[in-house]
Amino acid sequence: MKLFRFDQQVASAIEVYDSVNAAIARIVRTQGPVAIGCIRLGTNSVLGYHPAVVDQLFLVVDGEGWVRGKDDTERVSISAGQAAFWVAGEGHESGSDEGMVVMVIEGEGLNPERFMPLLERI
Repeated sequence: MKLFRFDQQVASAIEVYDSVNAAIARIVRTQGPVAIGCIRLGTNSVLGYHPAVVDQLFLVVDGEGWVRGKDDTERVSISAGQAAFWVAGEGHESGSDEGMVVMVIEGEGLNPERFMPLLERI
């Protein structure tokens, strides 16, 4: 057995897209086109608006915050146990007032609707 860390101390600051108080700990990248990371959004944080490079599943595991997609002018609340999904090329932004921990899965052909119940389509 091997034990690994993905806590705040091993995360790297996200400084692109006018992001504020956001950091990512990379988890794994497979031979195929899939990457998994852990994003920590601190208090009063913003992960700035940018296009998804590939399909992106944003799974909130702790805390709460907000997300928005390319056509959303309003921020949509999101909390632990909920997920947002953006298709490749879709602009999006996220953030938190109190802090939020998110697992991000990025890859071609992701289909979260196959396994997770849909909360709402925005």
